[in-house]
Amino acid sequence: MKTKQFIVGLTLSALLGGGVAVGSYKLLENDNQETSTQEQEQYPTVRYTSDMRSSTTAVPEGLNFVKAAQVSTPAVVHVMTEYSIRSSDQYNSPMDPFLREFFGDGFGERVPRGPQMGSGSGVIIASNGYIVTNNHVIDRADKIEVVLDDKRKFEATLVGKDPNTDLALLKINADKLPVIRYGNSDELQVGEWVLAVGNPMNLTSTVTAGIVSAKGRNINILSASQRSNGQVGDMTIESFIQTDAAVNPGNSGGALVNLNGDLVGINTAIASQTGSFAGYSFAVPSAIVSKVVDDLLKYGEVQRALLGANIQEIDAALAKEKGLKSLNGVYIARVTENSGAKEAGLQEGDVITAINGVSVNKSSQLLEQIARYRPGDKVKVEYLRGGKDKTANVTLKNTNYSTEITKRAVAKAITFDGATFEPVSKQEMNKLGIDGGAKISGVRNSKFRETGIKDGFIITRIDKYSVNEPADVQKHLKGFEGGVVYIEGVYPDGLKAYYPIGKS
Repeated sequence: MKTKQFIVGLTLSALLGGGVAVGSYKLLENDNQETSTQEQEQYPTVRYTSDMRSSTTAVPEGLNFVKAAQVSTPAVVHVMTEYSIRSSDQYNSPMDPFLREFFGDGFGERVPRGPQMGSGSGVIIASNGYIVTNNHVIDRADKIEVVLDDKRKFEATLVGKDPNTDLALLKINADKLPVIRYGNSDELQVGEWVLAVGNPMNLTSTVTAGIVSAKGRNINILSASQRSNGQVGDMTIESFIQTDAAVNPGNSGGALVNLNGDLVGINTAIASQTGSFAGYSFAVPSAIVSKVVDDLLKYGEVQRALLGANIQEIDAALAKEKGLKSLNGVYIARVTENSGAKEAGLQEGDVITAINGVSVNKSSQLLEQIARYRPGDKVKVEYLRGGKDKTANVTLKNTNYSTEITKRAVAKAITFDGATFEPVSKQEMNKLGIDGGAKISGVRNSKFRETGIKDGFIITRIDKYSVNEPADVQKHLKGFEGGVVYIEGVYPDGLKAYYPIGKS
């Protein structure tokens, strides 16, 4: 009599609070024959017994998460931040009403209220201590500490950040560290298994599993964040990898890896109405991560290349309005003057279908492809005009319609009118929310002693001119004669202030 033997291949999905076995199965019929040696090698077996019967469970080697977890976990760190909360305390000055009207709201706001703590995750991408995390994890932090998987703790410095992709690069003073190598996020496929590694809710070295649910996802979280902070214009890049791997607060900045343990993304956001995981999480693709990190290391700031066209996704309504025969591609609503797109002959009404051979059907996909390049790079744009296939070679430009690479100059300290002016560190700029400035010291022995300015004050503006580095102070004050000029700035504790200076 024939017997039937079931061999069940288990697909493991790690969920918060436990594991779930999702069954895909294969039914084998034989005449009391043993499983072949070839099948045993392909499906290593785990045997168990129960009160009812003896069974055999086989886990396909390709679905074993152990290797990926072992490779990635040592290179994912816990990022601890300390920062201060701004209060509405006003700077008490008899000139305050006039000066606030002159300079605008926000002056005299102080940051004292004691240190607040935050935490997130980071990924070691170089053995000499470079760590990638999210910008929102370290934004305006007074102090950044990194705890390694082996429990060693280091104070970190901020190398650079890019709010447009929500990425930041840190450096700790260590070497011979474990690293995660970059994977190819372009090769990820919807339905492919991935692991999220991080420190959710201060639970260090946590690994969860899921599949890639979608790619090129735009959830408008970065642009909304910039608008809430009063930033004008939208230069954000959102082309997230969407997964159903469990991600919670504290996972931000952690690794999304494939089953080889290669980095395919940096976990950044979750879709939730409660603030906790509700089924979907989003990661910045590694293709964008590697480019941003490379720019920060080489140039000190991200080199943003622009196509020079306002684009729009094609839906049924737009296709009907414009007489388009297909919903594929991205519609050009306007071409910017002096842009690379204009010079290459692209026009309003053209439909872009591919960038350098990579198909684009959503605005987020097009922006992701362009974000990989720098000003001066050329890309091949495939597009439709009047239903006919065409190509154009577009030279990408920066926001100033130039092909030049901008490199952040290293500011130097100067002495002027007896006081010393020093550049502001990235850490201080990040903490105080400023883009530059000049920190004054030696006031007591200088001509500035009568102004009321104290040592440590960071000058950010002189009259109507911005101060980005120490040399700007001398430039804006040296030729000033007569009357009164107002100096605006902030102290390291967050107290904003302004001082009148008269010269004769």
